[in-house]
Amino acid sequence: MKKRLIFLALLLFSLQSVFSQDLKQRWTSPTYDSKPWAIWYWMHGGITKVGITADLEAMKKNGLGGAYLMPIRGVPEKPFIVPIVEQLSPLWWEMVDFAFNEADRLGLKIGFHVCDGFALAGGPWITPELSMQKVVWSQQNIKGGKLFNDTLPRPESYKDYYKDIAIYAFPTPDGEGVTTQTVKPKITTDVKDVDFQFLSNRNTDSTFRSVDPCWIQYEFDHPFTCRTIEVEPAGNSFQAQRFTVLASDDGVNFKEIVKLEPPRQGWQNYDYEMTHAIPPTTARYFRFAYDKSGTEPGAEDLDAAKWKQSLKIKGIYLSSEARIHQYEGKNGSIWRVSPRTDETQIPDEFCVKKSDMIDVTKYLGADGKLKWKAPKGNWTILRMGHTSTGYTNSTGGKGAGLECDKFNPEAIRLQFNSWFGKAYEVAGEDLASRVLKLFHMDSWECGSQNWSPVFREEFKKRRGYDIYDYLPVMAGIPVESAEKTERILYDVRKTIADLIVDNFYGILKDEAHAKGCEFSAETVAPIGVSDGVMHYKHIDLPMNEFWLESPTHDKPNDVLDAISGGHIYGKNIIQAEAFTQLRLTFTEHPAMLKTMQDRHYALGINKLAYHVYVLNPWLDRKPGMTLDGIGMLFQRDQTWWEMGQAWIKYAERCQALLQYGKPVVDIAVFMGEEYPRRALLPDRLVPFLPGLFGDEKVKEEQARLANVGEPTKVKPVGVTHSANVSNSEDWVNALRGYHYDSFNPDVLLNHMTVENGYVVMPGGMKYKVLVIPGVHRMQPEMRMSKEVAQKLKDLSAQGATIMMGDQPIETLDFTEEGKIVEWGTTNFVKLPYTQETLKEFDLERDFIALDNNGQYAKDVAYAHRQGVDADIYFIANQKEVSRSLEISLRVEGRMPELWNPVTGEIKTDINWTISEGRTKMKLELNPNESCFIVLQKPTKELSGTTKEYKVAKAIEISSPWAVTFDQEMRGPVNPVKFETLTDWSTHENDSIKYYSGTAIYRNEFKTSVTSGERYFIQLEDVANLAEVKVNGVDCGIVWTYPYRVDVTKALKSGENDIEIAVVNTWANRVMGDEDFGAEKDDSKKIWTNARYRLADKVLVKSGLIGSVKMEIEK
Repeated sequence: MKKRLIFLALLLFSLQSVFSQDLKQRWTSPTYDSKPWAIWYWMHGGITKVGITADLEAMKKNGLGGAYLMPIRGVPEKPFIVPIVEQLSPLWWEMVDFAFNEADRLGLKIGFHVCDGFALAGGPWITPELSMQKVVWSQQNIKGGKLFNDTLPRPESYKDYYKDIAIYAFPTPDGEGVTTQTVKPKITTDVKDVDFQFLSNRNTDSTFRSVDPCWIQYEFDHPFTCRTIEVEPAGNSFQAQRFTVLASDDGVNFKEIVKLEPPRQGWQNYDYEMTHAIPPTTARYFRFAYDKSGTEPGAEDLDAAKWKQSLKIKGIYLSSEARIHQYEGKNGSIWRVSPRTDETQIPDEFCVKKSDMIDVTKYLGADGKLKWKAPKGNWTILRMGHTSTGYTNSTGGKGAGLECDKFNPEAIRLQFNSWFGKAYEVAGEDLASRVLKLFHMDSWECGSQNWSPVFREEFKKRRGYDIYDYLPVMAGIPVESAEKTERILYDVRKTIADLIVDNFYGILKDEAHAKGCEFSAETVAPIGVSDGVMHYKHIDLPMNEFWLESPTHDKPNDVLDAISGGHIYGKNIIQAEAFTQLRLTFTEHPAMLKTMQDRHYALGINKLAYHVYVLNPWLDRKPGMTLDGIGMLFQRDQTWWEMGQAWIKYAERCQALLQYGKPVVDIAVFMGEEYPRRALLPDRLVPFLPGLFGDEKVKEEQARLANVGEPTKVKPVGVTHSANVSNSEDWVNALRGYHYDSFNPDVLLNHMTVENGYVVMPGGMKYKVLVIPGVHRMQPEMRMSKEVAQKLKDLSAQGATIMMGDQPIETLDFTEEGKIVEWGTTNFVKLPYTQETLKEFDLERDFIALDNNGQYAKDVAYAHRQGVDADIYFIANQKEVSRSLEISLRVEGRMPELWNPVTGEIKTDINWTISEGRTKMKLELNPNESCFIVLQKPTKELSGTTKEYKVAKAIEISSPWAVTFDQEMRGPVNPVKFETLTDWSTHENDSIKYYSGTAIYRNEFKTSVTSGERYFIQLEDVANLAEVKVNGVDCGIVWTYPYRVDVTKALKSGENDIEIAVVNTWANRVMGDEDFGAEKDDSKKIWTNARYRLADKVLVKSGLIGSVKMEIEK
C-alpha cells in the first residue's frame, strides 16, 4: 500500500511537471504561431533590394514571424525610385523573388495577397464578362393592339459591355410612368434665400442644404397619387432618408403619412438609390419635414449616421409606380437591411400577375429592335440584362483591373492563378514551400453583385425554382403580391450569400491548400451581401481589423464577426490587423496602444498583424515612406523600433497562452436568418439580457441611443463625428463575467448537438445557453424557417437551455409561403432575461472582479482559455490608475500562479483560497497592467500563502545626469548635464527641444548589497521607452507601467554605474521641421510622405522625467 501511495505521489508530481513544462515552454520559447506578423506594404513602386533586406532583417531581429506582402498604388508621375518598379513588370517580379529569398535566409514567412492592392480580388486579366455583374434594366410603356417594331432602350452598361437576360411584357399596372418627371410640382420651402426649384429635376448638380429643422412642399395642380419616394442625397447625407411625409388636400391641414426610415447600411452605401414605398396616398400637397432630433448615433451598420448631421439633398422624386420598399438592397445590389413590404404599401391589385407576364426575348433582333404584336391594352416592356459593376482593385498599381466575378469558378481561378499563382511560380515550388505559406485576402471593399452567367443555374439548384419566372422582382416590381416578392428576393440574397461562401471562398481555399498554403481572410460585411461569419468555415486563419484613434473607422463588428466565426467553425488562431489609423500623428508608442491590444485579446484575438509596416526603400531617409499618412508607423525607422521588441515580446507571450486550449464562452447568440447578417454587437443584446448587463449599463445605453442634441466630437483632427458612436472601450466585460459568441443557421443546423446540458460543436466549443433575440436593428422582423425552429425544439428537448422572446410564426422564403411555424409546448426561457447571473442554470459567472467597495469592477477585461491540463485567465486593467481587486474564478482544484507577460516573471507562491467551487485572490494591478492567472497544478489544498516582499527603502539617485544625444538625429554634439530630470520639449536648447530619437542618461550611485533582498530601479515617468543597464548588465526595457526593472543580479556593493537609454517618438522632430522652423536646411529635414496631423501644434512630453529611485524589497 505504501509503495502504491509513493507511486501515485510520484505520478502526480510527474503530471504536474508535464503540465508546467508544456505551458512554461510556450511562455519561455513560444511557438512560431505565437509570433505576431506585420502588414508589409510596398508603396508607389518605391522598392529597392537594400530596403527589402533592411526591412526583413529588422522584422527578424524584433521577433516577428512574417509579413503580409501587399503592393499599394502605382508609380507616381514623379517616381520615388529610378529605375521604376511597376507591378507585373519583370523587375517587379525580380523584387518579389528577392524578398522571398531574403525571408528564407532569415527564417521568416510571407503572406501574399489575392491581388495588387488591398481590396479585393481583381486585375487587368479580368474582362468585363468575368467581372462582378449586376442586373440592369430599362422600361418602356406602349399601346397594344398593333405591331411594336422599335429599338428598345438599352439599360446602363459599363464601357459598352451589356448582355440581355430576358425581356418581359406585362399589362401596365396603374400608376406606371407617372412621376414628378412627368407631372411637375410647384415647390416651396420655409428656408429663406435658397434655390429649390431643381429638387424634382434629376438632371441637376445643385444641392439643397439645411442645418435647422425645415420643410419642403410639393404642390400639384391636380391630386397626385404617391406610392414611392426617392430622396437623392448629396454625398453621405443620412438625414436625406429621415423626412416625415405629410399630405394635404388644401395646403393648410396636413396629415402625417409616414416617417421615412433608413435601412441598415454599410460605409459603401453610395452606389444605389433608396426607394421608399409608402401607403398609397392621393393629395395635392406633399410636405417633407426635416428635423434631425432623434437621429441614431451611428454604427458599422448605419455608417452615414456616424458623422456630423445636416440635411443635404439633390432631389426628391415622387412616383405613382408600385415598387418594393428599398428594393435596391433586397435584390442584392448593395448591403442593406430593411423591413419587408406589406400589403398596406402595395396591395395585391398593384402587383404584376405571373400569368400575365410574356417572355418576348425571342422577338428581339440583333439590332436591338423588338418586333412583337402586343395584345390590346397598355403594356410595359421590361428589358433586363446584366453588366459589370465596374468595381476594381483600385488601391493597386499596374495590377489593377476589374474585380473578378465572385460567383464564377472560371473567373475566381483566373484571379488566383494570375497573381498569387504567378508569385508561387516565380518563387518555385521548393522556395515557396518554405516561405510562401499564407494566401491572404484583405477586407471586402468592392461592393456587392447580384448576377453572373452562373447565377440562374445556381439559383435553380439551390432554391428549387427558376428566377427567370419572376425576374421583374430584381427591378423592384412586385409580382403576385408584396409577400411573395419579398420571399423571392430573400432567396436571391440567400443565393448570393451562399455563392460568396461556396464558390468564392471555397474555391480559393482549395487552390491555396493545393499549393500548401493556409488561407487568411478578413470580413465580407458590411459591403458584400452575405452571412458575415459563414465564409470563415473556409478560412484557416480568420482575420479582422481594429483602428486606433479613429472612431468613424473602427470595426468592432468586424472583430466580433471574425471571433465568432473562428470559434463556431473551430479555428484556434484569430488574427487582427492591429492599430490601423485614419491619420498618422507620429505620437504613437507601445504604452498608448496597450489597453486597446489587451481589450482585443480579451475579446478573443490571439494573433496580431501590425498595421502598418511600409517598405522604406532608402537607408538615409527618415521616418521614410508611409501609407500616405494612414496607419501606425511600425517600421525600422520608427524611433523606438529597437526597444519596441519588448512590446513585441509581450504580444508573443500573450499570444502563446491565448492560443492554448479553447476559449471558455458560455452564451451563444443566434444571428437570425435575415440576409445580410452578422455577429451581434453587445449593445444589440441589452434589450434581451438586461439583467446580465446591469441597470447602470441599460440606462447608459438608453441615453446613448436617445442621442439628445446630437453631440459631436472631433477625433482625429479634422474629423467631426457623433459623440455617441458606440466604441469597444464602452463594452469591456459587457456581460459582467460571461462571454458570448454569435452563431448562424449553418452551424445551428449542421453542427450543434447537446451533451450534458451543453450545446457542443465539433471544434470543441460548448455553450450553456442559446439566446434567440427578437426584433433588433439588423433583424427588423422576427421570422424563422421551419427547419431552424425544429432544430431549436430538438436541442431544447435534448437538454439545451434556450432563451427566446415571442416565438415567430411567419416564415421567410418562397418554398414556405403560406406555411407557419408551429411551436407546440416548449421549455424555452422567456426573454428579456432580467436575472443578474445564470445561476439558475447552474452557471455562475466565470469571472468576478470586485473593487474596494465590493462593487463589480468596471473596465477590467478578461479572457478564459481551457485545456485538458490547465485553465488560463488573462486579466487586463483598462484604466490608467492602480486597482486593488478581489478576483473570483469559476475553477477549483488547481493551484493558481501569476504570470507577468511584460517581464516574463512567474509567481508560484501567491495568496489564494478555494471555496464554493471558485478560486479567489486579491490582485493588485498597476495602471493599464495585465496578467495571466494560470491554474495547472492539481491540488487538494483550499488555500495558499506567499512571502510578501515590501519596499523597505527607496533611495533617489539625485546627482546630475550626463545625457548623450545622437548627433545623426540632430542632437547636441556634446553630452548635456541634467541637474533634474525634465521634459526635453521644455528645454532651452532647440537641439533637445525638437529632438526625436534615443538619448543615454549616465550616472553613478553607491549601495550595499545584502543577500535575500531584491533591488529595483523605479523610473517615475518615461516618455516613451527606456532600457536600463547597471554595471554594463542589461536589466530590461520598460515601456509601460510601472516602469520598474529588477537590478538585483547586476548590482554590487559600493560604486555602481547606471545607464538609461530613453527614446521618444518622431512627433517633436516632425513639428520642429514642419511648423516651428527648427531646421532651415531642407536637406537636413526629416523625410516622409505623411502629413503631421495633431489638432494642437504643441510639443509632446519626451525623455526621462521626475525621479529615478533604487527600491529595496525585503
